[in-house]
Amino acid sequence: MNIALIGASGFVGSAILTEALNRGHQVTAIVRNPENIAVHHEHLIIVKADAMDAAQITKAVEGKDAVISAYNPGWSNPDIYNEFLKGSKSIQDGVKAAGVKRYIVIGGAGSLEVAPGVQAVDDPEFPAAIKPGATAARDYQNYIKEEKDLDWTFFSPAFEMHQGTSGVRQGHYRTGLDNPVFNEEGRSVLSVEDLALVIIDELENPKHIKQRFTAAY
Repeated sequence: MNIALIGASGFVGSAILTEALNRGHQVTAIVRNPENIAVHHEHLIIVKADAMDAAQITKAVEGKDAVISAYNPGWSNPDIYNEFLKGSKSIQDGVKAAGVKRYIVIGGAGSLEVAPGVQAVDDPEFPAAIKPGATAARDYQNYIKEEKDLDWTFFSPAFEMHQGTSGVRQGHYRTGLDNPVFNEEGRSVLSVEDLALVIIDELENPKHIKQRFTAAY
């Protein structure tokens, strides 16, 4: 497929980029700073664009089969709440204006329900350092739920996501919808490499159109 990947130089985006290229897809990597992508591949095009500018996004994604967004303004960004929401809405507007129907968003795990009617981000023990970004991702998930035109999918990662967790790309996972997927130890764990596997699997074989889902081992 011919796909656009927004945020391709980040922790999650770079893993998705590798998985997509390894599986033969043509990828247009959309980033604010092209110099941050060190990958060279015959199926890779790098385009500079600002997520805050919907018109730039529209131009960058026109003609693509699908758009994957791994946008994140940075967990250390003091204005992450506002920038995450503004950038996410801008990207969504840009994708719609370009006429691309398939849109996959990597959001946060904070909106997963840890008890009936209780989302993780509202738990008193939720880490304060990442609460603004997690709350923004939760609020954006509520926003995209109202989207009627796009064939969107919102992905919530596992609570524990590490590079190279437990053998790097294990090549397997289990999925859920609004509740975390826990292993026998009561942990929700998935490596970033297997997160990328989940996303490209969903791209190739859509199972969660206009739906949120999650995955873990």
